[in-house]
This record gives sequence, structure tokens and C-alpha cells, in this order.
Amino acid sequence: MTKNLFLLAIAFALCFLYICNFLNPALAEEIARFHQDRFAIGFWVDPPLDEKADVRYKEIADANFTLVVGVKARTPKEIYKQLELCEKYNLKTLVRTRGLNAEDYPTSSSACWGYLLKDEPSAADFKNLARKVEKNRERYPGKLSFINLYPNYANSGMLGKNTYEKYISDFMKIVNPDVLCMDHYPIFRPDGDGRDLYCSNLETMRKYSLKFNIPFWNFFNVMPYGSHTDPTEAQIRWQIYTSLAYGAKGVLYFCYFTPTGDEFPKGGAIIAIDGTQTHHYDEALRINGELKNLGAVIMQLTSTDVYRIPPGCNSEDILTSTPLKRISKSKEDPDMDYLVGVFKHADGRQAVLINNYHIAYNAWPTVEFRSDMSQVCEIDKISGEEITVRDSSPKLPGVQLFIPAGTGRLFLISSAKPSQNN
Repeated sequence: MTKNLFLLAIAFALCFLYICNFLNPALAEEIARFHQDRFAIGFWVDPPLDEKADVRYKEIADANFTLVVGVKARTPKEIYKQLELCEKYNLKTLVRTRGLNAEDYPTSSSACWGYLLKDEPSAADFKNLARKVEKNRERYPGKLSFINLYPNYANSGMLGKNTYEKYISDFMKIVNPDVLCMDHYPIFRPDGDGRDLYCSNLETMRKYSLKFNIPFWNFFNVMPYGSHTDPTEAQIRWQIYTSLAYGAKGVLYFCYFTPTGDEFPKGGAIIAIDGTQTHHYDEALRINGELKNLGAVIMQLTSTDVYRIPPGCNSEDILTSTPLKRISKSKEDPDMDYLVGVFKHADGRQAVLINNYHIAYNAWPTVEFRSDMSQVCEIDKISGEEITVRDSSPKLPGVQLFIPAGTGRLFLISSAKPSQNN
């Protein structure tokens, strides 16, 4: 009798689960889809898997990266070696799939976040990619099918669409991805500044990320090639912190290991072509350390808006509906230039990321929050903890913040309790 009741209970439970999935297919789909559990700090071009591979992968982890996009690991032997090293150094990886049968993708490694399907597809590829993504969800639930898209300066022939907006819109509707990602490498030259176009591209990513409720990532530039100058640390920081202001949940360097070929004859990426560290390695180590400490909070934030405060404007007019009342400067300082990202935290608090848009000057803005300062805390880049906001110039009126060139600072606001100065 007891055995029969036990079997009946099991049958009832199975029927219940079947009915739930039948009535709520979204639940089954949610279980099958990739869930990002940490901020992604990755790169294009992984190091060779040679006799120095263990040292090279420790070097990646030591520079505070969290993700390896598998470009160079091409054979099953190399792929499993890469997965083993990523497990050893607590890194996630996206496995290169070209040349592998879909049913043979690796699944058992804890390091495997998913699979690299395609880089810079045309719209003509979308239907085929959609089939692959859907099959991967069925075969490998929870794994990411990663596709990286063109930037907004790609021409219509590359995009396969007349406009970039249509390219992204169709990709989202047809492919139904779990992460939206593109690469965009702004120009930093005295005779040309491509930063506003970069921001426009991030705004498109932000728009569709929010609309389809998935995270977005982006690749940015860290090396000299063609008309691109060798980015300074401030220029690297500007690219990263601008992505964060728009709500990115991952940033990826182009490149980590210097590619071969005639396109990259000068300088190098983070690691030079001979395997030695370039000046960008220590820069990445410093910046990535900050990102890892900010990452847990960033993953809890949903972007609500982004505001540019360009030189010569009245910040109070722009910041009307934000947790900030105004940003001002001392008369001796250069004209203000800021980017302000506004977010809602998962616990209901508001957050603001104040970025110094200047790449040549450190900034010392006087910042006035709408809340009393007892309701405001900062996320410490050293510990990741919530700390009391420190006034960088206590002898001056108001709260002055030091924001290095190209960098941002992240604040949480507990309530809308008015400042005593309001």
C-alpha cells in the first residue's frame, strides 16, 4: 500500500510539472535560457595553448579578467585544455564552435558559460543563427549562444540592412538572443573625436537590452592599428565607464593577445606578439580590479536614463528628474563635461554613476544630491562595500568629488529625504 501511494505521488508530481510547463511555456524557456551571474570582463584573442599556457592563464586571472572568449582554441584537445585552465583560475569561457558538431559541444565543465557562434553577422545570417540558438537551448539549457554584432559605423552592405536601428531590431526579433553585444572602437585623435558616435551605439544597445530584458556587453579598443592611436589609460577608462553609464553588464577588450597580420604592425595589445606584457597590462589590472569590486552592485542595477552635461550648460536644468540637483565647478577649473547614468537597484534604491567625460583633465565637481548626504553612500572600488561619501575638498562649500580623467564613481541613494539645502 505504501509503495503504491509513493508511486502515485511521483506520478502526480510529474503530471503537475507537465501541466505547469504546458500552461506556462515561459517558465520552461526561462529555465533553459542563459543567466548571467557575474559582471563579464573579457577580451578578443586568447593566448596560444602552448607549453606556457598555464602561466598565461594565471596572468589573465591576475589581471582581474573573468571571461575568456575562445578564439584560438580550435581543436577538441585545445578546447578542453582551455576549459581546464579556466576552471583552475576561476574564469568563465565561451567555446569556439566552428568545426565542431553541435551535439559535441562541451557541457560538463563549470568554466563553460556557452559557445561563440558568430562574430559580426549580416542580417542575412539571422534566420540561420536563430535556428542554432534555439537548438542550443534545447541541447544545452543554461548555456549562452554568443553572437557579436557590427558597430553603428558599419555600412549597409555589411549590415544587410539600410539602417543600424533596423539591423539591431531584426536581430532581436529573429534571433532572440540571451545577451546583446557589439564592437565599437572610437577614434581618439586631435583631428577627430568619435566618442559621441560610441555613445549613440551604446544608447541603441541600452534601448534593446531594456526592451527585451537581457543584458548587453560591448567590445572596446585597447591597441593602436590603422587610424587608431594607442589609447591612454584615461581613454580606456572612458570607454569602459561610459559603457557602465549606459547599463552594460560586460566589457570586452580588443585585444588581449596581439593578433598577427599586416593590420597590427605597431605597438601591441595587452600582451605583445612575443608574449610579453605591454604597458596596457598594468592598466587593465588596475581598471579590472575596480570593475570586479563594482560588479556585484552593477549586476543589481537597471538603467533608467543617461544624461550628458556638456560644457557651458546649466546642469540643474538637465538633472531635473535625477537624484542629483546640480553639478558645479570652481571658476579656475576647465569647463564641466560629464555623463550621468541613472539606475534603479533591485532593492528599490536609486543609483547614479557620475563619469568625467574629459580624457585630458581630472575633475573636481561640487555635487549636490537631492537627498540628505546621510542617505547617500558610494560603492568603494577597493572593497566593493558601501562607504560614506568622502568630501575631497572639505574647506570648500558643498561636497566636492575627485573624478580622474575618463573615470566614474557609483553612488546609491536610500531615499528621497530632501537635503537641508533644498
